[in-house]
Amino acid sequence: MTSSNGQAEHYDRILADYEKHYYDAEAMKYRRRYIYPALFQGCALNGKIVYELACGSGFNTLELLHLFPSADISGLDISPLSCDAYEKKTGRKALTIDLTNANALLPKAADAAFVVGGLHHCVNDLNSTMLNLGRLVRPGGRLLMVEPNAAFFLNRLRTFWYKRDHWFHEQEEAPLVHDNLAAVARQYFTPERVTYLGGPAYFLILNSLILRLPLAAKKFVAPVASFLDDMYNRLPGSAPFPMFIAQWRRNNGD
Repeated sequence: MTSSNGQAEHYDRILADYEKHYYDAEAMKYRRRYIYPALFQGCALNGKIVYELACGSGFNTLELLHLFPSADISGLDISPLSCDAYEKKTGRKALTIDLTNANALLPKAADAAFVVGGLHHCVNDLNSTMLNLGRLVRPGGRLLMVEPNAAFFLNRLRTFWYKRDHWFHEQEEAPLVHDNLAAVARQYFTPERVTYLGGPAYFLILNSLILRLPLAAKKFVAPVASFLDDMYNRLPGSAPFPMFIAQWRRNNGD
């Protein structure tokens, strides 16, 4: 299914620049150090059917296959250009699907689905999105997610930035409060674990595109920024952190 909300066109336009910053060597080091360990903690995905939602060109899929070589993984994305790139990069199938469309034609239910920064692009219709996610994950399966945290104490500043920066599709994306999202999805999923993360390296290394940090500068900034993140991530609560990583279990009988 194609999107009627303009996000597909938006991400087709920014795909090349997005990948240069979010999946360069330093950004991948950040992901391996902070994101993937929490995202896949306790998961046994070898031999399982897995979907990457909002899959982009497949960098996260390649990382999952490094961790779980026999996973049967496919991608889903709203952008046809991303799906084409995904298939070329990973050799796996990708489907163009708008998760906010309650009438979307979906593939069979998987053992697990994961999404890295995709659900906050579905804020126009989270109810339909959760309906579709409930269809995409079998009972007892897992939904794994990484999303921007709206409970972050600087979220108002981030929202102000969203409205003025051309890298964002402000009308159709917004940070999420984990517990509010879980309430929308409670018919289908039960949260099992949520982790809040993100300090200087989150902004300078992972989100270098938004801060306009030159790619060449990242390797010099990364060691200090990561050291600071290691300490900052020890803080309690959700308010200090711009990101959450959650694991949910698909309910039975819904």
